[in-house]
Amino acid sequence: MKKIIICLFLISGLAGSRAMAQEFKEKYRPQFHFTPRANWMNDPNGMVYHNGIYHLFYQYYPDDKIWGPMHWGHATSRDMISWQEKPIALYPDSLGYIFSGSAVVDKNNTAGFGEGALVAIFTHHDPVQEKQKTGKHETQSIAYSLDDGNTWTKYKGNPVLKNPGISDFRDPKVRWFEAQKKWIMTLATKDRITFYSSPDLKSWTRESDFGANEGGHGGVWECPDLFPIKHEGKDIWVLIVNINPGGPNKGSAGQYFLGDFDGKTFTSNSKETKWLDYGTDNYAAVTFSNTGNRNILMGWMSNWQYANQVPTDPWRSANTIARELGLQTVGKEIYMTSVPVKELDILNTTGFSLKKMKVKNQLDLTDKAKNKTGLFRLDFDTKNTADFSIVLANEAGNELLVGYDKAKNQFYIDRSHSGKIDFEKGFGAKHIAPRFATAATIPLTLIADLASIELFADNGLTVMTDIFFPESPMSKLSIKSVTGITIDNLKYTILKPSAK
Repeated sequence: MKKIIICLFLISGLAGSRAMAQEFKEKYRPQFHFTPRANWMNDPNGMVYHNGIYHLFYQYYPDDKIWGPMHWGHATSRDMISWQEKPIALYPDSLGYIFSGSAVVDKNNTAGFGEGALVAIFTHHDPVQEKQKTGKHETQSIAYSLDDGNTWTKYKGNPVLKNPGISDFRDPKVRWFEAQKKWIMTLATKDRITFYSSPDLKSWTRESDFGANEGGHGGVWECPDLFPIKHEGKDIWVLIVNINPGGPNKGSAGQYFLGDFDGKTFTSNSKETKWLDYGTDNYAAVTFSNTGNRNILMGWMSNWQYANQVPTDPWRSANTIARELGLQTVGKEIYMTSVPVKELDILNTTGFSLKKMKVKNQLDLTDKAKNKTGLFRLDFDTKNTADFSIVLANEAGNELLVGYDKAKNQFYIDRSHSGKIDFEKGFGAKHIAPRFATAATIPLTLIADLASIELFADNGLTVMTDIFFPESPMSKLSIKSVTGITIDNLKYTILKPSAK
């Protein structure tokens, strides 16, 4: 259920250019993550690739910067980096608010709206029935577009899936199951997942439930996803389930299960609860539809623990960068990997490289980086021999620490001194993540924007995403290790703001 990114509605001429330039000088405004021009955004939804364009829909409230009656905002991109904000796609109606869902390309015209039509499948949330406590206030509906997503028509027969009496009954993620020529809906139903199937996106049959005794149950299950990834010659099915609260570092988070799906039942082969991201700011993460062999995920870069309180104005919330998913076997367990999409390279500008650098106490890279913006990418690898930390800092004395604790075999992000933290009592904390890889070398990638850090360790086996709010850009950078480490290869790249 939720919203996201930036740009002005198309305004031609110098006045529009001036407005755009001014807009991106706002304090804490991300420079290459999607943010709405103004007001509230949460979950990305309806993400689909069609005719060379990536469509991002998102939970949006256009009248305030706190959560309110949900709409589907809309933004488009050719590269998942530079986004253009479009007019609102779906407005609330007599059936309720427009909560989260998905969008598909109906290539075979199964719904009868037209060959290649875009079809959105979403939750209608009726606030009147919710107050009456009927338990049936959430239903699933559809809308279609015949003009590449520019305009949408809601189906007159909505809802297409009525509520059997489950209070949390939402966030349909739909995909085509070619082997049985049917659509599969993966639906969050309170604290588990229910699968439905349909030949035409209009009539749905319940197939099975999953999750009563699997995974984390610290909160309600939301925003699921289901898709296969080819691994070692076979399809492994991935089931993503977002949960709020109940994450590994408190608050909102995304868990995933690996297993088999036969068109009716999902069977998990996971031996442990697995998490998409061990930071606190990647929620409601799901994949784009219609991207062929690529599985590309994007999440809401916030957390329900403090999302309504973060100190941004006139907007609230951003999305993570897009990440490409894969699988990797470690010992007898398979884990999902997540790395920045290759398209992010279009932001690369100048930088430097170092080899065989010994770090004892501190290696200050500030003068070499010559970067006042706080936007950068850092790639390096070191042997797993000792503790180390990467320190982002500014003239105001704010510090954000990203590091590795060898004794505990854990990565961490510590934002307890990162700037403004007093808006919520639990925000200024240290978050930890296990290291799953067993190799002697630790490769790390850090992606830093004005108010976020995204860590991809061991080629994406461990991922952490955290937002922060420094008093000024983090223009200082150093690497510290008391015991001492050797950095085999280091590459630092200044990133430019994405084109809007």
